[in-house]
Amino acid sequence: MATTVTAIRAPRRGGPFDLFAEVSSALDAAGERLGDGDVVVISSKYAAVSQGRTVTEASVAASAPARALARRLGMREGLAEAVMRESDEVMGGVAGFAMAVTGGILAPNAGIDGSNAGEGRIVLYPDGAHELAEQVRRKAFLRLGARAGVVLSDSRLMPMRAGTCGVAVAFAGIEAVHDARGQADLDGRPLAVTMRAVADSIATMANHEMGEGPESTPIAIVRGSGARMTSSRGEASDAAVSSAECVYARGLSGAGSDAAELEVAPRLLD
Repeated sequence: MATTVTAIRAPRRGGPFDLFAEVSSALDAAGERLGDGDVVVISSKYAAVSQGRTVTEASVAASAPARALARRLGMREGLAEAVMRESDEVMGGVAGFAMAVTGGILAPNAGIDGSNAGEGRIVLYPDGAHELAEQVRRKAFLRLGARAGVVLSDSRLMPMRAGTCGVAVAFAGIEAVHDARGQADLDGRPLAVTMRAVADSIATMANHEMGEGPESTPIAIVRGSGARMTSSRGEASDAAVSSAECVYARGLSGAGSDAAELEVAPRLLD
């Protein structure tokens, strides 16, 4: 079965609302019905708005550590405070952006931004994102009879690449990572490190169709993804690795090698 992605329009909402009811209504309006094996992808920002997870940035009182962070990175103080409150760890930063970890995801400003949030407001990540995804999954089964997966998605930047792709902020009902280690490659050699980021790949497919601007399509149905379905909620740890295990974090910190001993070598095929 070919993989298809269908973006679903939904009205803009500015305050708390019933997320599943809005998703169900949007599917009905589009003439779409969830089926077994489908994965419904919902913008994490849309999900956060459903919980009332938006704040007026100017109303956020900055603590002394947040003011220090703001000075160091050239950030607005209210945003710096929001990042510190919402993140598990601030690993560093560049002008205007703190690189922060939240829910196992390393993102500029802990994924907080003002896109489509209204003048002067910022949107946080959903609270209890995996539980929220599981609630949608259960309701899809109980009310629609569909054994579907759920992904709450956001856009993300990739190191040394222009543009954004998708990341699964939370998921339920699917195996988020497929461990292919030990499987044979084309030459019969066992794969040593390959683990397929299924939930993130689905988020990326959906992100391409949903858009990030004025499209007003915060929902997508991904069909034929081949994702392994489960009957449980996910956990952040299912798809995350620690900074000690992350090749980027280790490499840039010098933890994996003595950078002073590295030399620039000719390209292999020069």
